[in-house]
Amino acid sequence: MRIISGIFKGKKLIIPEDKYTRPLKDNVKESIFNILEHSNLINYKINNSNVLDLFSGVGSFGLECISRKSKHVTFFENYPPVLRILKKNIQNLNCSKNVKIIEKDIFCLEQTNMDLMNYEFIFLDPPYKERKIKLLLEIIKKSKILKRDSIILIHRDKKFIDEFPESFKVIITKNYGRSKILFGKFC
Repeated sequence: MRIISGIFKGKKLIIPEDKYTRPLKDNVKESIFNILEHSNLINYKINNSNVLDLFSGVGSFGLECISRKSKHVTFFENYPPVLRILKKNIQNLNCSKNVKIIEKDIFCLEQTNMDLMNYEFIFLDPPYKERKIKLLLEIIKKSKILKRDSIILIHRDKKFIDEFPESFKVIITKNYGRSKILFGKFC
């Protein structure tokens, strides 16, 4: 696994050896950024943005954002084996001033008193077995951490059909092998 573009282009990331973590594949990550940069349906610029990376694992998505000149990335992760790797990847790229790690369960976001900023972009990459996507989106909306027209990207198993809050609209869906990516926002 590597950083695809930007100031850290080509840098390798450490990945876990366990089977509990599913790192985002490079080709899927590259496709996501192509859609963000070139789609007429999404008006989003990664440069100078604030990104929230939920279920961040080893940080491949958020670190790609930093490499592409995002202003700040907040990583939410609570699985100790991957937290160690996430911290090591951040240290190896020497980008700790642009990131914040929150070592909590994302479903406790409402109770989190962490001075979270307003985000232009949220990346949600839960374990495929996670079924509470609608609840999580409702928590995100209630937390008031979104800027107007924020984009939320959800990475899921393409076999799953998730429920979404009524106010959440899917703009683009793309399938990649076993997974699908949904781009959406609250209206």
